[in-house]
Amino acid sequence: MITMLWLNHSSMSGFTLIGFSTFPQKVLPAFFLLFLLMYLFTLLGNLLIMATVWSERVLHTPMYLFLCTLSISEILYTMAIIPRMLADLLSTQRSITLLACASQMFSSFTFGFTHSFLLTVMGYDRYVAICHPLRYNVLMSPQGCACLVGWSWAGGLVMGMVVTMAIFQLTFCGLNEIHHFFCHVPPLLKLACGDDVPVVSLGVGLVCIMALLGCCLLILLSFAFILVAILKMPSAEGRHKAFSTCASHLSVVVVHYGFASVIYLKPKGPQSLQGDTLMATTYTVLTPFLSPIIFSLRNKDLKSAMKKTFSKLFPQNS
Repeated sequence: MITMLWLNHSSMSGFTLIGFSTFPQKVLPAFFLLFLLMYLFTLLGNLLIMATVWSERVLHTPMYLFLCTLSISEILYTMAIIPRMLADLLSTQRSITLLACASQMFSSFTFGFTHSFLLTVMGYDRYVAICHPLRYNVLMSPQGCACLVGWSWAGGLVMGMVVTMAIFQLTFCGLNEIHHFFCHVPPLLKLACGDDVPVVSLGVGLVCIMALLGCCLLILLSFAFILVAILKMPSAEGRHKAFSTCASHLSVVVVHYGFASVIYLKPKGPQSLQGDTLMATTYTVLTPFLSPIIFSLRNKDLKSAMKKTFSKLFPQNS
């Protein structure tokens, strides 16, 4: 029903994704191989984290439950964007139907915001563990953790529906060329026409910025309290141990919001399509690629458990 409403509000049946078509043809196979390897590593890294958390009982704690859920959201997010991008790199037909475009936008926003909400929940988990250790088992009970995960997914679903329905109730006219490698809001707004375009653009922008800024501020607030609690600890060993449990999460947060801010908060001005395309890959390809690396290298418990899981999956013959 919603799909029919979207289709009825548009004079187009589909779009053409310009994306990498502006690059020289000879570099596209190199891009394909690079992004394919990064995508496969992202999938394998997150799947290994999930398998490790599920198989090792010592990791059956709220922190690693959230990490496992984060890996799921990251896999789904990359699946919504990268396979299509890889196919278009080797294709001369880069067309996408209206329904497929709407589905891709819905999926990318749903899983992208779910990822941000889960990072916020993980920050709260570290805050409770370090600042209120005696109440940790009560505040982070299995029921409480399930609610936090459920609300994160529900929030991502709502954000995906709100943004997608707001964009695809607009009328698209003129050229059907999307100057991007996936269906993203800013290039689609440039194709829309009508008096309600500025209102929708402002509304979608405010909703997204408020959600992301709210997550970022909550994470910063959590780490501010954590830092104060760590500095009050009497022993250097205790401070080091407390900080090490937060290091991987903090690193991922910096990468996640760092690349996002570079892309979405850059000053408006004349930009080359090639430059914008490469900048977008930092958030859609590079950030998911780095996330499992950071978690596996900066977390000692997970690192040792992953070695055990890897040896079980791929035993060496003596």
